[in-house]
Order: sequence, then structure tokens, then C-alpha cells
Amino acid sequence: MTKKTWRIGVAGLGTVGGGLLDFLSQRPDFAPVGDRAVITAVSARNRTRRRTTDISAIAWFDDPVALAASPDIDIFVELVGGSDGPAKAAVEAALKSGKPVVTANKALIAVHGAELAALAEAAGVPLLFEAAVMGGTPAVKMLREALVGDDISALAGILNGTCNFILSEMESKGRSFAAVLADAQALGYAEADPTTDVGGFDAAHKISILAALAFGCAPDFAAAEIEGIEAVEQLDISLAKDLGYRIRLIASTEKTADGVAVRVHPSLVAFGHPLAETRGATNALFIEGSRIGRIFLQGPGAGAGPTAAAVAADIADIMTGARRPVFQAPAALLNPFIAIAPDHRVGKAYLRLLVKDQAGVIAAVSETLAECGVSIDSFLQKPVEDAGGVPIVLTTHAVAESVLTEVIDRIERLPAVLERPRLLRIARI
Repeated sequence: MTKKTWRIGVAGLGTVGGGLLDFLSQRPDFAPVGDRAVITAVSARNRTRRRTTDISAIAWFDDPVALAASPDIDIFVELVGGSDGPAKAAVEAALKSGKPVVTANKALIAVHGAELAALAEAAGVPLLFEAAVMGGTPAVKMLREALVGDDISALAGILNGTCNFILSEMESKGRSFAAVLADAQALGYAEADPTTDVGGFDAAHKISILAALAFGCAPDFAAAEIEGIEAVEQLDISLAKDLGYRIRLIASTEKTADGVAVRVHPSLVAFGHPLAETRGATNALFIEGSRIGRIFLQGPGAGAGPTAAAVAADIADIMTGARRPVFQAPAALLNPFIAIAPDHRVGKAYLRLLVKDQAGVIAAVSETLAECGVSIDSFLQKPVEDAGGVPIVLTTHAVAESVLTEVIDRIERLPAVLERPRLLRIARI
């Protein structure tokens, strides 16, 4: 039987592109079908940059869009990044040219996934993005393939290794966010401009994609509620620890009769919970289904080797002829994304107040909570040096988000309260 050689065009030769180049140069026959996958054309910003694999014999394109439309490639791999610009234009060009596309670009899929799915289906070619979420840990394939026989109700996990590294280091070493961020940048865990990571946007892109796969809806990044970790203070990490919690950036989505919620927030997770024990740059995800119950995935969320392996797995699917809708249904049949209104979102919360050291403060706070119908679960008052006041921490029983907002507004106006109360959610996982 004659084996086919698949000609791969790769746009973007950074960490992941370099890892893929190295892998396919060593293992072109890796796919189960026995065919070969060979990178025959590339595009990147810097042609002369030193690389671990020689590219002198590979066709070079200055323009990734021209590479995507080239008749001399069979599969286009987009590793440029960004939701728009050259990445989007190149993927569109490849699909319109009838070429299968593999991408690791979570921003592109989270923002333009539905329209790109329609293009792919019109051309009759796959659009695959396993590497866009959790790097080498197969979260996308789990939802798109293994769990199609179940009804998924919720997902929650740690989807950004940079934030998890920072929060883990803040806890273990007692250092400030700014100091640990500087370390993360020096180690290469965080970019020079870390906003996408620490602002929660990277995790929001990923959970938006997972929500679309889990619930059969079009991805809608604009509907995600996003809060990053920039405002997490060492004081909160210490007080949360006293209450039996660790702080993690939790990306979550759930489907109810009212709609779908997609959220990214720093949240308290109880000691002993798998997400509380997930440290460093590791990613982790819980999947809740009506038939399977709970599944827990944990593994590397980034890096040249793991992410390149995920890209290679998608290439292998194309080579073996695997065909599925881009999401859980054809693009025209995807459900609209209906966000759950704040009044219908209920959960437990951590509130940290900074107050004057005077009589009657606790009574005034308790009265305000009672008037708003908020029940206290636990309470902690702990003098802290150089805090500028007395920190008071309380956790609540389940309460609507809209009620929490009202309560914080009212407590902030109390004469003895020195600053707006700090709200952190308590994870429901």
C-alpha cells in the first residue's frame, strides 16, 4: 500500500511552532495511519533566528496568508496567535482554499469560532484546535469526542499556568503579587506585558471554547465575566489560609434552565480539594455530567513539547480522515449563547473588610448583612501589622450576586469602614 506524504505549512515558529518542527523532523511517520507528515513551508517574523531544527530547505513565506493559500501544502497550521490580524486572515484563506486547519490560537476560536466553523463546513474541511486549551492535556477531545454521549452540566478548573504559579508562590513564600510576577517574567512563565494572563483573559478564552463544546452553543467570549489576580493581596492569601482555603484563579461554566454562565474569578478552594493542591504551572479541569458524574483532568497547560504534541494529534486526525463538527453541532445549528442574569447566579462568598478599631463595628456590619438577607457562615477578626486598620473576614452562605453587590455598597458607606470591601468567590466544585 502506497503511503501518502502530507505537506504541512506552519505559520509561527515560536515555542510551539519550534516544538512541532522538531517533532515532525524526527517522527514524520508518527500517525497511526502510517502516512508521513512533513513540514514543507513556514512563515514567521524572523527568518534568521537560531532554531534547533534546520529550516534552510523548507520554503519560506513572509506572508502567512500567502502560505495558507499556497497550492503546495495540504494542511495549514496556525501558531501566530491573536484573535484578529494575520492569524484570522490566514485561517480564513486556508479554509476558503479548501485546506484543513489546525490552530493553537485560543483567542481566535473564542472570538470567531462560529464564523470560522461555518467556513470550514462550507469548504468540507476540518478545523481543529486541541492545543488551544490546556496544552498537551486533551480537554477539547474529551468534550468533542469522548463525552458526546453525556449531558454536561458544568466545568471548572485552573486553565492558566502563569496565574497558578504566581498564586502558589505568593502562598508558599509570603511575597507580594508584584514581586512574584517579576520572578515569573524572569523565568519565562509570564510575558513582558502579562495582562492577557494575569487579567484572566487567557483563561476566559479557554473556558469560552470549552463551554461551546460542552453545551452546543456558539463561543461568545464577550459574554464572559472576567476578573484577574492583580488585586489579590498577600493579606487575602493569609486570611483565606486561616479559614482553610487557598486562592486559585478558577475558570468555570455551567448550564441551567436560565442560560449559560462563563466566569473567571480568583476564588477560594478548600484545603484538600484537587484544585487547591494543583500548584505551579499545571492546569486542571473538572467535568460534570449527568451520566459520568465527575471527571478530573490534570496536566501540562503549556510548553513546547506538550502543546506541539496536541497540534500533532490534530494533524493525525486529519490524516486518518476523522470528521466531526467543529463544535458539538453544525455551525448553523449551534444554540445562541444566553448569559445567566446576576439575579440567578448564586454562590458563597468571602468578604474582607478593613475597619477602624472602635466599638460597634461588628454589630453595624452584622446588621447590614441581616437587612440584606445575607447569612454569615464563618467570621474572623485578626489584627495585622501595617494593615492600616483592623481586617475583618467573613464568609457567607449561598447568596445571589446582585445581593452581594448591594451589601458591599452598603457596608462601604458605614462610617467605620476604611475602604470598599474585598469580594472573592468560594468555588462551587
